[in-house]
Amino acid sequence: MASAASPSPRPVASLSARRSATAPRAVAAAGPHPLGFPRRFKPSTGGAPRSSQRVAASSSKAEPVEERTPVAPLADVPVPAADASPPGPSLEPPPQVSTGTWKWRGYNIRYQQAGTSGPALVLIHGFGANSDHWRKNIPVLAMTNRVYAIDLIGYGYSDKPNPREIGENFYTFETWGEQLNTFCAEVVKSDAFFICNSIGGLVGLQAAVMEPQKCKGIVLLDISLRMLHIKKQPWFGRPFIKSFQSLLRNTIVGKVFFNAVATPESVKNILCQCYHDTSAVTDELVQIILQPGLDPGAVDVFLEFICYSGGPLPEELLPLVKCPVLVAWGEKDPWEPVELGRAYASFDTVEDFVVLPDVGHCPQDEAPELVNPLVQSFAQRHSPHPVPWCLL
Repeated sequence: MASAASPSPRPVASLSARRSATAPRAVAAAGPHPLGFPRRFKPSTGGAPRSSQRVAASSSKAEPVEERTPVAPLADVPVPAADASPPGPSLEPPPQVSTGTWKWRGYNIRYQQAGTSGPALVLIHGFGANSDHWRKNIPVLAMTNRVYAIDLIGYGYSDKPNPREIGENFYTFETWGEQLNTFCAEVVKSDAFFICNSIGGLVGLQAAVMEPQKCKGIVLLDISLRMLHIKKQPWFGRPFIKSFQSLLRNTIVGKVFFNAVATPESVKNILCQCYHDTSAVTDELVQIILQPGLDPGAVDVFLEFICYSGGPLPEELLPLVKCPVLVAWGEKDPWEPVELGRAYASFDTVEDFVVLPDVGHCPQDEAPELVNPLVQSFAQRHSPHPVPWCLL
């Protein structure tokens, strides 16, 4: 969505890694973990806790690329009150955003790119989305960073190989994690920060676990909790889940369901559920999400993923990640409740947990004036010198 003027910055309630010795812990140290996994810290015995409560004001090789005009005009971005604030808005025109195609495993992968200097950021979309979902972020972040946004295979304008023809277990977080790491090696050509929304957070974490040297840090925006994962279902319900998945995959029911969802009206209704500010759900946004979903093969990828109830959980990957992680969460996310998300603040690798007031499941699009400064500050804080890929 393009806006005529930048919205006033909203306050951001944050749980910082640099807590004072007197500040209280954000998550209770006793009792069962909200997400059902074991707690990884003990009650304080007098030493300085890890973080404190604060409130900040914020808002194979690539083929030649083709220049295009950014979808949304650049708006001034308020800078958060943080230790290492990124530079303020530039008076220069916004960097041009280019679209390119990269060959991976013989498939065409679409990506967008902007910026020529600074730490590399790779933006990873959520389920059913694509790199255009970052249209309000790419030009702004490119003022201080080299920015790449990728369409995961099966989504957006990347190829959508039929899972029935290439075998089961293709559309998994391991596949996308490998795709992301190879993209860093062949296109970005340096280590990078992974900026992720929803299931993109699982992709970023999986990639960082598989090849830690490629990831400098991760920003998780409303990461998917995967509440439909088979491990989170009661034992007696698991056979019914498998039967329902088989029904969707192997009968006409799945395609009927997809056809009912893949309409402008349905897409708009779904987006209005997950966006708190429904004025951000514009016709442009609806087309961004819907249009690639009408491509041949999209229905098979859609059904394959909604039947994917295995694979890793965020709480299984986070303890394995070696890089710093910032978690930001829309306060009004109806799909991934912030009350459950707060549990991730307990992991040692998570240095900050940020609550975004009056924001839903897709903060990067609904509240870019909050997300962009957080990303810039995080990248600047953890990347004094970007490392060329050839030196890793």
